[in-house]
Amino acid sequence: MLRSMRASAQGWLGRAAMALILVLIIPSFAIWGIGNIFQGFGANDLARVGRIEIGADTFRNTFQTELQRQQRLERRNITSEEAHQSGLDRQVLSRLVAEAALDDQARTLGLAMSDVAIKQAIMGDDAFKGMNGSFDPRLLAAFLREEGFTEKSYVQNQRAVYLRRQIIESLTAGLELPKALQEAIFRFQMEGRGVDYIVLPFSSVGQIPNPAAKELELFFDNNRAFYAVPEYRSLVVLALTPKSIAKPEAVSDDDARARYDEIRYERFGTPEKREVEQILFGSEAQANEAYRDLSSGKTFDDLLKEKNLTPKDASLGLVAQSGLVDKAVAEAAFSLKKDEVSPPVQAQFGTVLLRVRKIVPSTVKPFEEVAAQIKEEIAQKRAESEIGKLHDAIEDQRTSGKSLTEAAQSVGLEPRAIPAIDSAGNDLQGAPVKDLEDGTALLKAAFASDVGVDNDTLRLPGGGYQWFEVARVNKARDKTLNEARADVEKAWREEEAGKRLAAKTAELVKKLDSGETIAAIASAEGNLPVKHASDVRRGLASGLAVNFVNEIFKVNVHRAGTAANEEGGAYLFVVTGSSVPPFDPHSPELANITADAKSGYAQDLDAQYLAKLESNVGMKLNAKAFAAATGVSPDSP
Repeated sequence: MLRSMRASAQGWLGRAAMALILVLIIPSFAIWGIGNIFQGFGANDLARVGRIEIGADTFRNTFQTELQRQQRLERRNITSEEAHQSGLDRQVLSRLVAEAALDDQARTLGLAMSDVAIKQAIMGDDAFKGMNGSFDPRLLAAFLREEGFTEKSYVQNQRAVYLRRQIIESLTAGLELPKALQEAIFRFQMEGRGVDYIVLPFSSVGQIPNPAAKELELFFDNNRAFYAVPEYRSLVVLALTPKSIAKPEAVSDDDARARYDEIRYERFGTPEKREVEQILFGSEAQANEAYRDLSSGKTFDDLLKEKNLTPKDASLGLVAQSGLVDKAVAEAAFSLKKDEVSPPVQAQFGTVLLRVRKIVPSTVKPFEEVAAQIKEEIAQKRAESEIGKLHDAIEDQRTSGKSLTEAAQSVGLEPRAIPAIDSAGNDLQGAPVKDLEDGTALLKAAFASDVGVDNDTLRLPGGGYQWFEVARVNKARDKTLNEARADVEKAWREEEAGKRLAAKTAELVKKLDSGETIAAIASAEGNLPVKHASDVRRGLASGLAVNFVNEIFKVNVHRAGTAANEEGGAYLFVVTGSSVPPFDPHSPELANITADAKSGYAQDLDAQYLAKLESNVGMKLNAKAFAAATGVSPDSP
């Protein structure tokens, strides 16, 4: 099941099952570890769970997909070693093991899903529905191409996902929480507290003196890692994309206008719409007779009454010409003036008379306003056919020993010189280097290379290629104290102020708990304003910082506490009271609380089931294959 984790989450079946499984999995290594190398594996086998085998390719693709997702989230390159240290490889393997354990259990239980049922499920997936809300096979075909599936393999994959979902959902179907538990959770969650508080600024600890030389040196030595200079590399980069070689100026106005006429309503406006009414007659002769009666003084409304129809019955709605299925009706309706009645029209289901009651003119941006955009799109489309030729020409030049700059210039292109960039994509000032094509892949490859290395060409996700050369490497190093002195002194003062403020607030908390009022302390600290918050609840918006709310519920009523202030300084507070509303089994608050509690309870239950299931079916790991797939030494911790 190549890329099963990624693909499993695509359909509605997969999204429901995998969202649950990924949240629930207990670190399975606590049960079976990864220390031993078991015998009897195939060449591509990484693990065996019961009767299910997990291939090295399956794990490798899933791991790389998750690693790339983490890199996008953190906007920096993450090495395999870093991923290993954070446990990402074990998390991915644990997910695959849980999947395999459920697949093995499905076999044991004899669970199955018919071809008709899986077909209906896939056709009902919102991801494969077109603009009209119906299943669009073109969307499915595009998805299969993108994900590397055949129709058969995708059906097989989704059938497995559905069966896993059946097992997981059966554990907690009909789950109800005991009333005593509901009441306890309700009282905990609905407790409201009142609090009086002041904000002590950093300045309340007084002026922080300059640190002694030895004190500053010790602080610097203890925090040297924060003042390290990362490795920087100078790169020469050439990105070959349709956009980079497109020549909009070469697109004629005639070509652009022709394209504009094709897409103007779809892309740049809305078509004309008309409110059309229709009367259907049993024969052409009846329609002709009714049309002649209009010349004798009858109205369209009179004809409706004769047919026992209302204008609403006859209305085809406010539609664009493309919205009328019958082409003859569409052409006739959109040739009429407002309130004009058409001659008899031969429609698909008989002969009709039409009337237009309302005309909503089309709205569209003029050609001149969008001409540049259209020319750019046409140019990029034309450029797609040139990509392959330019790629071959550049590769020929590089094969002959030319530098990337020389190879690019030989075909009329100019590479980009990046003077300095670190593995996170930042320049010397710490600002992100802009306009990198597929920056994650580029940085990963560039920081795995070296000066003078002939690097592989990178394929770009949106089409095209990217070449790079490492021109220079400035190794990572620690700053000296003199280089970092200003930042070090600032950090030392902040830390020293924090220590003094913590000691001061601890002393003030003792005074409050001994009976001194917060108003008296506020006055002594420079007439600080005393603020009050009422009905503060856990997890609900109260206008107070989350860490402040958490601290409020850590102390008893009429006792004092302190919390860090997000803008610097600290909160000093006294809990003035507490109230809990009467337990109401029908309250909307309880419904929300119960839903959350049931979800947590179900997750705990499912997690225990998965852990037990994995233990029962047994798991064997090929540690060498695991290490090879992650790029980490088997001896790494």
